[in-house]
Amino acid sequence: MELKAEVKLGKKTKNLVKRLTDREIAVIDHKDIDQLAATSLINTGTRVVINASPSITGRYPNLGPEELIANNVFLLDKVGVEIFHKLEDGDKIHIIDNEIFKDGIKIAEGRVLDKATLEEKLKISRDNLEDELDKFVKNTLEYAKQEKDLILDLNPPEIETQIEGKHVLIVVRGQDYKEDLEAITSYIKEIEPILIGVDGGADALLDFGFEPHIIIGDMDSISDQALKIGSELIVHAYPNGDAPGLERIQELNLNAQKFPAPGTSEDIAMQLAYEKGAELITAVGTHSNMIDFLEKGRAGMSSTFLTRLKIGAKLVDAKGVNKLYNSRLRPKHIFQIIAAAMIPVIIILLIAPPMQQMMRLLLIKLRFSLGF
Repeated sequence: MELKAEVKLGKKTKNLVKRLTDREIAVIDHKDIDQLAATSLINTGTRVVINASPSITGRYPNLGPEELIANNVFLLDKVGVEIFHKLEDGDKIHIIDNEIFKDGIKIAEGRVLDKATLEEKLKISRDNLEDELDKFVKNTLEYAKQEKDLILDLNPPEIETQIEGKHVLIVVRGQDYKEDLEAITSYIKEIEPILIGVDGGADALLDFGFEPHIIIGDMDSISDQALKIGSELIVHAYPNGDAPGLERIQELNLNAQKFPAPGTSEDIAMQLAYEKGAELITAVGTHSNMIDFLEKGRAGMSSTFLTRLKIGAKLVDAKGVNKLYNSRLRPKHIFQIIAAAMIPVIIILLIAPPMQQMMRLLLIKLRFSLGF
């Protein structure tokens, strides 16, 4: 492997992808790359990713590296965080195998993560999964006891959007959110549910041509454009009331309410919809299993466990619905539709007087031809 290109650096992958182009090398610092981050990098068109940290540690089978390699992205990891002191945006580097050069001088080296190396790490991670699950369950139950009263007795802020008796759709920018959102587009157009975007989920809705009624979250992975469209804004605050995301809202001269609560922003979005009397809550892209939460950097899911326990039958999780129902029209379906449509046309033609006269003439001609 040998190439030369300019670099763009970002310790937070979700922020870097907003600036990255297909002509640049991505330089990140992302331990255990998750699938969403990998997909975001792939969507920029970049063909090379340099990671200061190990892209897979073996702690659990994270899905990001496999997706990058499957999409022919060259992944050089474990180069060390010092790379951020030796490079700046726009610097041109020369990569030869696992070594990085700038102005002819070697500045770093790392590990080329290929299929064989990845498979070794994945085997280790699968062997570790049982221990990781044990720790995850213990953490979840321990914090569930501590947060029980906080989660079950939340007092959401007063809002202008009328939710009572309506369907609510909550969109989180999680795994396969685009495919799932596309699969339920007809539901959105027909039912017209109240739309809640959780951070970047608001941008996801805009990408599909829908404007969220409410945006809720830490406000760290959402565009300024989405924040300015006029939705009701609710900043997820810590239980003590501190809300770091409120500063960004104020810098944009916008107004927002705070919602102090433990757990994730998607949890409090569900709690908000439930407490305001939603008839049905549909969730897209949410985190619902151990791998999801480990990829999100959380050691447990106590708040999610308690939230789903509380809202119960009102919640429909649309995650993976695109795999359950594939609405693509196949050629055989087209022929079947045409054939079905022709049946009434043929019947009408056969019973119509002009057609009956024509059939009689054809029969007479046939009889003369055969000598009857």
